Amino acid sequence: MKVVMLAAGVGRRLFGDENHCLPKALLRFDGKSLLARHVEILLDLGIHELALVIGHRKEDLLSEARRVAPEGFVRPIINPRYRESPILSLHAAAEVMEAGDDVLFMDADVLYHPDVLGRLVWSPHPNCFTLDWDWEPGDEPVKLCIRGGELIDFGKQVTDDYDQIGEWPGFLRMSGEIAAKVAAAAKAHVDENNLTATYETAMRDVLVSEPVGTFGFEDITGIPWTEIDFPEDVTRAEEVILPRILMEHLQQLSLYIMVTAQLTIIHVFLPWVRQICRWIPFIQNKQGK
Repeated sequence: MKVVMLAAGVGRRLFGDENHCLPKALLRFDGKSLLARHVEILLDLGIHELALVIGHRKEDLLSEARRVAPEGFVRPIINPRYRESPILSLHAAAEVMEAGDDVLFMDADVLYHPDVLGRLVWSPHPNCFTLDWDWEPGDEPVKLCIRGGELIDFGKQVTDDYDQIGEWPGFLRMSGEIAAKVAAAAKAHVDENNLTATYETAMRDVLVSEPVGTFGFEDITGIPWTEIDFPEDVTRAEEVILPRILMEHLQQLSLYIMVTAQLTIIHVFLPWVRQICRWIPFIQNKQGK
C-alpha cells in the first residue's frame, strides 16, 4: 500500500489569500509537526512509501521530511499550479494512483489519534472511507451519506435521499483499480479546465458511477481527530484534541504495562506452581500412609 498526501496548498482559510506562512502540514502541536506525526503513524502501520504532493513553500516541507522520515520514505511530487485548484494536486499524483497498488489517500492538515488511520489500513474493505457520526451540520464538513447500510453519496453538497449522514475526516483507502479511476476522473476535470472542482469531486464521480457496495466505511466515532482549516480549529486542536490523544496514549500505555506485569509474574511463578503440582500427589500419598 502506498500513501498519497496532499500538502501543496497555501492555507487560505487559515492564513488568508496572500500569505507566506508555513504549510499547514508544518503546524506544530506539542512540539511535533503534523507531517512528523503522519510519518510516525505510517511507519508504525507498516507503510513503506509516502507520495507527498507539495507546492507552497515546498523546500520547508522537504526539509522537514528529510528530518523526520527515513531516507527514501517520502517521494515528493511537485504541483507548480498549487494556487489554482486542489484537484490539480490530486492530478499531480496520477502516476502513483495508476500504478496498480492499493492507495491510502490523506489530507495533510488533520490531527488525529493513530487508530483513525489504523482502522483503514486493517479494514476488510478494499475501498473504504473513514466516517464520524458525531458532527456539526453545515456547509464546510465533507459528508458521507448512507442508505440501507451502503454509501450512496459524498461531498459538501449531497443528496437528501439517505438514512444516515456523517462526516469524512479526510482519509480514503482505494484498491489499485479504484485509485486509477479516481485519477482518471481528476484528469477529466483538469482536461476540461474545470478547476472549480475539488479532489472530493473526482472521488464522488467514481463513488456514484460504481455499483453500490463498492465502497465501505469504517466508523471512527469517538476517536479524537480534527481537520485544521480555520483559526478556531487550531485552538480546538491544542485545547481539546491533543489532550484527548495524549490521554488515550497514556491509557493504552497503562494497559500495556499492566498486562506485561501480569505476564511477567506468571512467567516467573509458573515453574514454581508446576513443581508444587508435581509434589501434591506425592504428599497426599505420604499422608495416606
